[in-house]
Amino acid sequence: MAYQALYRVWRSQRFDDIVGQKAVTQTLKNAIVSHKTSHAYLFTGPRGTGKTSAAKIFAKAINCPNSKDGEPCNQCEMCQSITAGTQEDVIEIDAASNNGVEEIRFIRDRANYAPTKAAYKIYIIDEVHMLSTGAFNALLKTLEEPKENVIFILATTEPHKIPATIISRTQRFDFKRITAADIIEHLKFILDQSNITYEEPALGVIARAAEGGMRDALSIMDQAISFSDGTVTLDDAMQVTGSLTNEMMDEYLSACVNKDVPKALEALTNILAAGKESRRFLEDLLQYCRDLLMFQQAPNLLAEQTTSIREPFVALSKEVTADRLFQMIRILSDTQNEIRFTNSATIYLEVATVKLAQAPSNGTSQESGVDDQLVKQLQKEISELKKEISAIKTNGGANQAPAKQTHAPVQKKQASTYRVPTERVYKVLKEATRKHLNNVKEVWDDLLMSLSVTQRAMLKASEPVAASPNGLVIAFDYEIVCQRAANDEELKLSIHNNLSRMIQDYVPEPVYITRESWPLIRKDYLIQAKDSGTEDSFAPEDEAQEIELIPQNEPQEETIVTKAEEIFGSDIVTIVDD
Repeated sequence: MAYQALYRVWRSQRFDDIVGQKAVTQTLKNAIVSHKTSHAYLFTGPRGTGKTSAAKIFAKAINCPNSKDGEPCNQCEMCQSITAGTQEDVIEIDAASNNGVEEIRFIRDRANYAPTKAAYKIYIIDEVHMLSTGAFNALLKTLEEPKENVIFILATTEPHKIPATIISRTQRFDFKRITAADIIEHLKFILDQSNITYEEPALGVIARAAEGGMRDALSIMDQAISFSDGTVTLDDAMQVTGSLTNEMMDEYLSACVNKDVPKALEALTNILAAGKESRRFLEDLLQYCRDLLMFQQAPNLLAEQTTSIREPFVALSKEVTADRLFQMIRILSDTQNEIRFTNSATIYLEVATVKLAQAPSNGTSQESGVDDQLVKQLQKEISELKKEISAIKTNGGANQAPAKQTHAPVQKKQASTYRVPTERVYKVLKEATRKHLNNVKEVWDDLLMSLSVTQRAMLKASEPVAASPNGLVIAFDYEIVCQRAANDEELKLSIHNNLSRMIQDYVPEPVYITRESWPLIRKDYLIQAKDSGTEDSFAPEDEAQEIELIPQNEPQEETIVTKAEEIFGSDIVTIVDD
């Protein structure tokens, strides 16, 4: 007989053989024993969790003359014919290839006839979400009120694609992802029965790679057996799944923890050169960081879950703090989300590596520090405004002008720590056009929504003020946010990728400036351009089309009352004029 894949040989033939779905199987067994079966069932859940197997076992158990405790005997002619797929009263249909109205009408017509040999005629429709709208509509009435002794079992991995009218006519059973422990236990049983030797850590690697699917686990195990020399080793499992070895992760994370950026990037290059897939690389790193955190907090629990706690692992767990691990997990998780939408995965991995290696050791995030400073600054300004408004109400506005005179200079005393890249701004302004700026402004809101939460928060307090074919000047309300953005390579990359996607053939180099520096930069550039006779797109002949952030006739000073109305609303602020 030709070789059969493990998942076919070891397909579950009894409810008790289905791994990790105790709640579902027990409910179905009890329904069969008590003769309270429904006319329609919906089995949902991830791939390889036992939906189709449960449907066939149900068909055998309800038709088996020797059924005991809701389980089929698998010995009688009825059970064997259903297992072999030759029983004409148990019809299994693949909705992916039979998704039209005509196929469903054929099923509907056949359902009117009584079963020939079996007690119940069973229709198993796999991947039912693939049916067309017309096919679902054709099935509705039959599904709601089928003929006596007719049962429909619908199976799908995507229940959200099924109309609510269909779901409401069925009993729904949700199959869960199988835990790694259950997968490992079942793999041990199969290998022992097959007289194949193995290393237990190898089974853990296969179980993690299967992502909760038993069929996937058996397929990977099949590959590992073929790859091995008689014994399924940890290295075999690593090679087959594309997972990282412990030594690779030790070297990479040690370099990151020690803030050795060149060594960390070299380790990353070696990992990718070995053919490791980016997504698997990030998953393994996240799992490794999780294990480090678990070992710090509950070493006994981790020891029960894994058999290989090595000396480098223990040393690394003592060296890195829990706060640092939290930060590393967040960076890896963000990178994992962003890498799904790009073809340049290596760039994101390199950026993540630099961020991991340069992260502060005390576990205090730069982002939170910046955010705290912004909040404190805003709170201070609001507090000062409240005091001034209170004074206005008390004095009837008589001291409004003096108050502004004495308060305004205080805001301008702070020395600037951010060095504006004037030359880069001039380079953009030399080629800037109104068209490019308008194009960017049209997609600006969409750009913000495509960024991460942190990046979006930074750019919320900014505005594009000039754009050229190769550059984009962005003005920030706050200097501290501008400085942070200038040091964020990941933000620059995100702006690159998203703008190129939203505006055809447009990949500008972003340049960051403060909002208060923009008028002076603009003025200086215009003077230089005029003196050198190079006035061009930025200063067109039509002054109405000239690019500017601040209007030429902007009032010199904003009154306290105006600022108060902007913050608190004109309905709340009452102006008293003596």
